[in-house]
Amino acid sequence: MALDPADAAEYPPELSRLPPGRHGLPRDFVVHNQRERLIAGLAEAVAEKGYGGTTIADITRHAAVSRRTFYEHFEGKDECFVAAFDTVTAQLREAIAEAYEAEDEWPLALRAGIEAMLSFLAAEPNLARLAMVEALVAGPVVVERYDAAVQTFLPYLEAGREKAPKSVLKHLSDSTEEALVGGMVSVVSRRIVAGQAEELESLLPDLTEFTLTPFIGTEKAAALAESN
Repeated sequence: MALDPADAAEYPPELSRLPPGRHGLPRDFVVHNQRERLIAGLAEAVAEKGYGGTTIADITRHAAVSRRTFYEHFEGKDECFVAAFDTVTAQLREAIAEAYEAEDEWPLALRAGIEAMLSFLAAEPNLARLAMVEALVAGPVVVERYDAAVQTFLPYLEAGREKAPKSVLKHLSDSTEEALVGGMVSVVSRRIVAGQAEELESLLPDLTEFTLTPFIGTEKAAALAESN
C-alpha cells in the first residue's frame, strides 16, 4: 500500500518514516524523506552515544537506511549534524516567532515566545539535546552556528528596552539582553543534560520572571509569570 505524501506531511520530520519496498512515491519526496530520516537517525544516535561516540553505522541503523543512502545525502557525520542542527533551529525559531507575534503586548509576547521554546524542546528531547548540548562539542562550524542561533533571540528582549521608561533604562547595562538570553540557555541546557528535557515546560514561570524583571519590575514580572 502506497503512502500518500500528504499524509506523511502531517508528521514532523523527526517522526517521518517510509514504508519498506516499492512505495510508489515520487523521487523528490523519497529523497526529502530519506534526508529527514537520516537527521532523525542522527538525533537518536547522538542522544544514545553522544556526538563523539556516534558513527555512520549508528545513524543509518536508527534511520533504517543503507550506508549508500547516507552518502547520497551527506559526505560524513559532520555534514549530517550541521543539517540536523540547522533544521532544528529553524523549526524552533519559527515556533517562537509565531507565538511571539500572536500577542500585542510585549511582556505577554515574550512569555509566549518562551513558552513556545520550552514546549518545542520538551516535545522532542533528542532534538533538544542535539541543538542545546551536543552542538557545543560538534566542531567549530556547528559552534559558530550555535552562537548565531542564540543571537537570534536577542531582538525579542531588545524590544523590551525600546518600550521601557527612562527610569528603567538607566538601570539596564548594554549587555542586559545578552546576559538574559545566556542565562535562559544555561538553565535549559542543564535540565537537558540532567535528562529532564520532557519537564522543561515547568521552567516557564521562572524564566518569564527572570527575563521580564529588568524591564517591568519584580512585582509585575512575578504576577505575569504566574498567570495562565
